[in-house]
Amino acid sequence: MYLNPEKKQEIFGQYGKSNTDTGSPEAQIALFSYRISHLTEHLKKNRKDYSTARALTKLVGKRRALLNYLKDRDIERYRSIVKALGLRK
Repeated sequence: MYLNPEKKQEIFGQYGKSNTDTGSPEAQIALFSYRISHLTEHLKKNRKDYSTARALTKLVGKRRALLNYLKDRDIERYRSIVKALGLRK
């Protein structure tokens, strides 16, 4: 399994306020970004996996919505998470 509980704890600890901070936008955006990169690699090998392609599209939309929320609420937190994750925008 590509995303075990230890990996989630590591992501939440790095981008959230603590290891148990699963609700902050930064932690969720980081988790979505990790999942998006994994699905992107999968789709490079399996071009015709349409259900995974749809899941990837939905996940990108969720991340975009969280980024828009964060940009509206606190622009500095938005800029820091975009820079930390290396996202385009």
